[in-house]
Formats: sequence, structure tokens, C-alpha cells
Amino acid sequence: MRKCWTGPLRCGRIYFGSVEVRREIRLSKSVAEPTSGFQSLALSEVMLQSLAAAGYLEPTQIQAGLIPRALAGVDLLGQARTGTGKTAAFAIPILERLEPRTPGRDPQALVLVPTRELAVQVREEFAKLAHGQKTHIVAVYGGKPIREQMEKLRRGVEVVVGTPGRVMDLMGRGNLNLGSLRFVVLDEADRMLDIGFRPDIEKILRRCPASRQTLLLSATVPPPVERLARRYMRDPESLNFSPTEVSVETIDQSYFTVAPERKFDLLVRLMKREDPRQSIIFCRTKRGVDKIHRNLSKKFEGVDCIHGDLPQNARDRVMACFRDGKVRHLVATDVVGRGIDVSGISHIVNYDIPTFCDDYVHRVGRTGRMGREGVAFTFVTPEEGGELTRIEMRIDRLLKRDEIEGFESIARPVATMPLDVEGNGSAGHQADEQPAAKPAPTMGRGGRPPRRLRRAL
Repeated sequence: MRKCWTGPLRCGRIYFGSVEVRREIRLSKSVAEPTSGFQSLALSEVMLQSLAAAGYLEPTQIQAGLIPRALAGVDLLGQARTGTGKTAAFAIPILERLEPRTPGRDPQALVLVPTRELAVQVREEFAKLAHGQKTHIVAVYGGKPIREQMEKLRRGVEVVVGTPGRVMDLMGRGNLNLGSLRFVVLDEADRMLDIGFRPDIEKILRRCPASRQTLLLSATVPPPVERLARRYMRDPESLNFSPTEVSVETIDQSYFTVAPERKFDLLVRLMKREDPRQSIIFCRTKRGVDKIHRNLSKKFEGVDCIHGDLPQNARDRVMACFRDGKVRHLVATDVVGRGIDVSGISHIVNYDIPTFCDDYVHRVGRTGRMGREGVAFTFVTPEEGGELTRIEMRIDRLLKRDEIEGFESIARPVATMPLDVEGNGSAGHQADEQPAAKPAPTMGRGGRPPRRLRRAL
């Protein structure tokens, strides 16, 4: 796998307490100095007009670095956070290199994504950049009638954006032929592998022409992603557009220490204090999402929720309202977290601390997008100190401890004094001086103490 790590050095800053630590961040060669607009990328006049109509004036780092190499036809493994313009980075070169359309032709490009919401967003980005061109793009995903998607494929499309499960279904029915593919994109590959799509992805890639160009985009490149790239890509170039500090400096990150039974009260107080423009509250479970949504709706207007058990039409409705600003506070699970790409999100609240460190990165990445400032709060129970430490090690940054004035996030224990037979409490002093002896452990088989079992939480 070819590497491009020969670029210039930049200096970054991070604070540990009051100590400023300077470090060098080596950037990819392709991520050099800012360019003078998209004109320097040798794009067609039609594409430049589409970019101007979409309001895209200057390429982001990933766009300036990835587009020229993708136009050159090489396989690319790009590492970049969401919210950096990566969708346009692979959509622009694909649209530039599509062959003229003929009716009923099989697709030339396939983009695989982990969630339905992301499929819709990627399809919309392609359509926006294809403004003025006769390019047909279709999104295929579960939760929608398959016959409608089959009819669109039958009429002929250039680009298919879909989730691996629905793509496999359409292939099995004979409605999606991959024999004419020239481009394959694996978007958010790490997330697709995390949620179990690896077998489907490999089956799909084996059905694609060997001569295709493959672009793999991922926020992180763990060993499974790297193995996938080595097996199914042709001598790919690796371009890293992620900063050394996983979470960018424009996101102000803090945490609260809070007892589990006080978390909802803390959330209400926090929402009143911050008054966010738009926020996402992440919960670990679908049941937790429903509960927080139900209770938070009684306190604030513009609250809605989204998780994997909702019907697709309901999920589409919620996302449309969230993008339009009609929903201010969205309660969600990690399953759909990566499909939420809304530029107006100002606050993220990790109501439940994420199980995996990378999930924290992706949650926080919902705000501070495209260089905007954002705020992220994480609720940490006294038993979750280890999880917080692992997150701080992962992002190489210490989270600031926050408190809300006048709010006790940890309930103080109520001291009780044992009473004597007359009820005057004198027995309490005796109890302090002579603590009760521990009961003898119950013996198990063979006279040995029984094995202690840790309860799974």
C-alpha cells in the first residue's frame, strides 16, 4: 500500500491543565497550502458552474487532496472525519469521469454506505453536483418499497448509492447488474464493518469488475479496514486528512460527573443553561431514546427522536424536520448517528457515555462541522471513570469538568444513626466504636469459597 506522508509539518496545540503542549502534525503531501478555488483542480466548466450554484467556492483539504488523485484513476484509501466535505471529494471526480448516458444502461458507479439516512444524503449531494447534467442517481436502502427502486434501476442509472443489505437483495433478484461498474466507493468503511456488513461488502466487491477504481473513505483505519483495502484494492494510495487530535479544536468538550438517577434532571438544567440552536442527545439504547424523548418533550418544544426501530417513513420525516430546523432537540442512538449530517448542530450531549472510543469521535463530529464552532457534553457516572480516561487517551485531549451552579449531580448520602431500645440514638456511638464483624463466607464445593461473579451491566 503506497503512502503519501512526505508533506510539510504543521504545529498544533493542546492543553493539559494549564500547560500548553506543542506538537508537530505531519500532513499528507496532497494536503498542501490552500488553493485558489476549484479552478486549480482542472475541472470541467459544467462542474465549476455546478459548484458555484451549490455555493462551493474553495475546496476543503480533503477535496483539494483527493480530487486530483481520483481524477488520475488511482485507488485511494482516504482517512477523514465526517463534516470535512468528503462526499463532494469523491462525487466530483466520479461525475467528471462518467461516460455519456444511454437508456437502460447498467450503473457506472456504486457507493456503499452504512445507514439509510447517509444513503439519502449522499444521493442528494450527487444530485446537487450534477446540476445541469442528465445524470440519474438512485438511492437504494431498506424500509422503502423495493419495487419502486427496481423500476428506477430498470430505466437506467449512472450512480447507485445504497446500503449493503439492499444492494445484495437487488443483486439477488437480478435487478442490479454490477458488470459495467467503473467506480466503487466504500463510505465510512469502519462503521460498515462495525455493524456487521463485512460479508455483504466482500460479496459485492467480488462481483465488481477487477478493472474498477475503488475509493475507500473512513474516519479511522483499524486493522479490519486495512485488511479489506489490501485485499480488494489495487496498490492504493493512503491519504490522511485527519488531524493528530481526533476531535478538532473548534469543538469545546466538557463532562459532568453525575449519578444515574440525576442524569435527566441534569439534562434539563443543561438545556436551559445552553439554549442550543440545535442539539443531538445520544443514548445507548432504543428504549433509552424513547424514554428521554417522551420526558424531554414535556419540558421543551421541538423535540423528536430517531433509532433503528422506527419505520423508514418516520425516520425520513424526522430528518427532514431536523434539517429544516423544525426539530431543535433530536434524541438518537449511535446506529443512526453517522447518518446525521446537518450543518446547524451547535450542541452534542452524550447522555450515555459511548461504549467505544471511536463512537465518541463520531458523535462529537456531528457538531463543529466545516470549521464551525461546536459544544459537546458527556455525562459520566462515578463508575465510568475508566471509560472517560480511554476517550481522553483516544483523542489525546483532556475534557474539562463542568458543573451547573446550584445543582447537585451526586446526591449526598443521608446519615442515619442506629437507635437504642429507647429510641435516643445512643447505640450509634457504640456501633461506630465496634463495627460489626463480617459474616463468614458460605463454602462451596470442596470446602472452597464460591467464585464471585461480576454482574454484567
